[in-house]
Amino acid sequence: MLSLLLAIIYLAFISLGLPDSLLGSAWPVMRLDFGAELSFAGVISMIIAAGTIVSSLLSERMTRRFGTALVTAVSVAMTAAALFGFSLCTTPFQLCLWAVPYGLGAGAIDAALNNFVALHYSSRHMSWLHCFWGVGASISPYIMSAALMRSGSWQVGYRTVGVIQLILTALLFFSLPLWKASESEDGAESGEAPPLLGLRGALRISGVPLILIAFCAYCGGETTAGLWASSYLVGVRGIAPETAASFASLFYLGITFGRFLNGFVADRMGDRRMIRVGIAVMALGVVLILLPLRSDLPSPAGLVVFGLGCAPVYPSIIHSTPRNFGKENSQAIIGVQMASAYVGSTFMPPLFGLIAQHLSLKLFPAYLALLLLALLLMTEGLNRLKDRERA
Repeated sequence: MLSLLLAIIYLAFISLGLPDSLLGSAWPVMRLDFGAELSFAGVISMIIAAGTIVSSLLSERMTRRFGTALVTAVSVAMTAAALFGFSLCTTPFQLCLWAVPYGLGAGAIDAALNNFVALHYSSRHMSWLHCFWGVGASISPYIMSAALMRSGSWQVGYRTVGVIQLILTALLFFSLPLWKASESEDGAESGEAPPLLGLRGALRISGVPLILIAFCAYCGGETTAGLWASSYLVGVRGIAPETAASFASLFYLGITFGRFLNGFVADRMGDRRMIRVGIAVMALGVVLILLPLRSDLPSPAGLVVFGLGCAPVYPSIIHSTPRNFGKENSQAIIGVQMASAYVGSTFMPPLFGLIAQHLSLKLFPAYLALLLLALLLMTEGLNRLKDRERA
């Protein structure tokens, strides 16, 4: 039963990644139809992120009441509706309205599925599942590109992904009995359900503030690297824009491919060691970006190495949550972790944008190094804390 569920969850993780890169790939054409400024995409992204943060924080309550499967199915349906809504919009204001269910659906799926996998599957599956998220995020720009080339319509791209989401919604509703059987076994094993933690209760648990800062720092570093790497390579290193863009895409491929490779060693190495190895590889990437060499190769190569280092950190932190904080608390804490992750990915890249504008773009590797240092200090602090509690 868990094997069949795993296949469905793999599809759900692809679906989770599909909408994430649609806006960026479609916006150059969309904004012309709406007469909107280039920067307005940031407003839409912020609304989506806000909805994601809210639904992540509410995930414990929703999952406890309705179950993982129903929350996931309804959330995928919400994102499908939002995608079709985007395709029907005629004004930027309408885009902002549809961005609300877009974000609410994404956050609920993310928190519910991550907790279910952390509780029921090994670390290698968590790594491979997040690899499949990367597959979804990589596919959707190609879907949008094909729609633009064949029909000249970005609306067709959104509707195509919306249809895929509707198909997955139907599959999830048909699979509800499988999920319910699994969750019934969990309930029988754990006995009476513990009281809801909520945000305040989660923050009172020993070590939770440390992992939230770590998550914020990690996601801030990953998204800052993805957003500003090309600008740094062109503006500071003098690398040709097309070369810089190709290495920026390799950064995301490095994360996706790295998670695929990590799945083969994750169970043997364990979550803690995987996080440490990831941080060490990320540090090597920052050093390569920073090296004052005349050659054009080290800095772009450092970006790819940084992406490979990012690969194990996110899934390993999530998978270690039940062990670090208890299975009974994992849904609440993973929901708060998701919210913290989106705070980092939403606000850290614009913060560096301000630093680059008012100080210097040359501070890009130093900014990554500071976020990496915060990640290292928080994760190692959590490790020492948990070791003392278990002693």
